[in-house]
Amino acid sequence: MTTLTVRIPEKLRREIQAISKSERVAVSDIVRESIRRYVAIQRFRSLRRKVLPFAEAQGLLTDEDVFRAIR
Repeated sequence: MTTLTVRIPEKLRREIQAISKSERVAVSDIVRESIRRYVAIQRFRSLRRKVLPFAEAQGLLTDEDVFRAIR
């Protein structure tokens, strides 16, 4: 594992520390999980942007359309 130094506003640091204390989870674990989720969401959005034109061409315009098609 590697170390990354990030500057955050004091208020955010206090909020993270409060969550850390109440959930009994290390601050680094909270930050690591937050970054992991952010990266996953960005990957999903990127994939969705690439696939969207093909889906629209097939008439899949909403999430409901997709769910109906895969049932």
